[in-house]
Amino acid sequence: MNTQDLHDHAIPAVGADPKAILEHISHLHEQDVAWKDGRAWSLIYYANEEHEQLLQQAHRLLFNSNFLNPFAFKSLQTLEHEVVAMTAKMLHGNEEVVGVVSSGGTESILLAMFSYRQRAAKLYPSITRPEVVAPATIHPAFDKAATLFGLTLRKAPVDENRRAIPGRMEKLINKNSILLVASAPSYPNGVLDPIEEIAALARQYQLPFHVDACVGGFMLPWLEKLGHKIPKWDFRVHGVSSVSADVHKFGFGAKGASVLAYTGMDYLKHQFILTTDFPGGIYVSPTILGTRPGGPLAAAWAAMKHLGENGYLQLAQQLMDGANKLRKGLESIACIEVVGDPCMNIISYTTRNNRPDIFVVADQLENKGWMVDRQQFPECIHLTVLPTNLPVIDEYLSDLKEAIAFAEAHPEATAKGNAALYGLMARIPFRGMVEKNVVKILEEMYSAGKFPTPEKEPEQKSIAESNPAWMGRLSRFLSWLKRIK
Repeated sequence: MNTQDLHDHAIPAVGADPKAILEHISHLHEQDVAWKDGRAWSLIYYANEEHEQLLQQAHRLLFNSNFLNPFAFKSLQTLEHEVVAMTAKMLHGNEEVVGVVSSGGTESILLAMFSYRQRAAKLYPSITRPEVVAPATIHPAFDKAATLFGLTLRKAPVDENRRAIPGRMEKLINKNSILLVASAPSYPNGVLDPIEEIAALARQYQLPFHVDACVGGFMLPWLEKLGHKIPKWDFRVHGVSSVSADVHKFGFGAKGASVLAYTGMDYLKHQFILTTDFPGGIYVSPTILGTRPGGPLAAAWAAMKHLGENGYLQLAQQLMDGANKLRKGLESIACIEVVGDPCMNIISYTTRNNRPDIFVVADQLENKGWMVDRQQFPECIHLTVLPTNLPVIDEYLSDLKEAIAFAEAHPEATAKGNAALYGLMARIPFRGMVEKNVVKILEEMYSAGKFPTPEKEPEQKSIAESNPAWMGRLSRFLSWLKRIK
C-alpha cells in the first residue's frame, strides 16, 4: 500500500505498513501551524524539550490504562488524588477541598454547572427554571453547559476594561438563580474579574460561586509569589465554592487534563451519576466521560512534580518579562491600544477607532506566517505569550508595523478569510442570521463525504484558502451582507 492509498476513506483490505502510516501522519502534520517557531500565540503550552520528553514517557507508561474502573487501576486513583491535592494547595484550599481531573477546561465547566444544577434540584425543588449569572466575557463552555443541562445563562455587561461589574450581575439575581460564575482571568483579554466583590454577592444571596481559572489557575499563584499585585481570587476568598484550573495550559501538562476542585464533598457529591439496575453491575461515574485515559493524568502528575514551584516561578517570570516587552512594543505604535487591563501574559490589542482596520492588519500578519486569533466585542487580536513566542517578539512587532503600514496605505482594503468570519459578522446587527449561516458552514465541514485531503504547500495558507468548499458558503453570505449594509 502506498501513501496515496491512505487517503482512501475506508478501512484497507490489507493493513498498511507502520512506516507508511507514520509518514502519512507526518505529512498531514506539516499543514499545521509552526508553533515551535513561535508562530502561534495560543493552543500549545510547551515548556522545553526535556519536559516534553518526560510527558511523553509518562503518558506512554499508562497509555492503555482505563479509569473507568478505579479498583482495577489504583495507580490512576492515586495520581488523580495527588494532582487534585497539589492543585488545591496551590490555590490555598484547606484539607476539605476535593475534586476530579477532567479532560479539559470545558469538561470541568460542564461538570461544575451540572453539579450545581443537581444540587439546586435537590435542595430547592421549587426552582424549575434554574439560572446562572455571569459576566458577558465568560467562556462559551458555560453556554454549552447551559444548552446541555437546561439552564438559563444570564450575562451582565462588563466595564470599559472588560471586567465584570458586580452591581450589574446583582440585578440579574432572582428566585431562580442557582449559581454565580466569573473568570480569573477571562480568556479574550486576560482581565481578572473582581472575585472578592462577586463572592460577597454569593454570600449575601446564599449562592455558590464558581471561578473559571482554566487559563490562569496555574499562572496567577506564581505571579503573586513573584510580587505582582494580584487581588485574591482563589479559595482564600470566602464565598468561592469551586475553581477550575487546566493543568494542560500553564501547568504545562499534556492535553487533556484539568482540575475541578470544590470546597467540600457537599458540592462534589452532586456531580456523581450512579446506576444500580444495569445488568453489567453497578455503574458510577464521577465525570462526564466513562472511559478515562490514564496517559494525560500520568503526564499531569509528572509535569507538576518535574517543574516544582521553582520551575513554575522561572517560567512565570520569563513569560511576564516577554509580555511586558510585547506590551511596551505595542504601546509604542501610535495607532495601537491594548484592550482592558490584563493581569497576566495575555494581551489583546486593536487600533484606535479601528483605523486602520484591525482585521486588514490581521490578514497581513497571517500572510507573513503568523497564526492570528481575531476577536470581537471589541474587534481585536489576541496574544497569549508562550515560551515558544519569547524568541520572536521583536520579529512579530516588526511584522506588525509593516502590516499597519500596508493597511494605512491601502484604506480601500477589506478583511477576508478569518477576518471576514470574525470581523464582518461582528459588525452587523443580525446575530440570529449569523448564527444560522455559521451552523450551515459547520454542516458543510462535517457532511458525509466531505473529507479534506491536505497537500504540502510551499507557503502557509489562510483558512479561507485551505477550505474553499465550506468557505464558499461564507463568501456568498458575506457578499449578501455587503449589499444590504
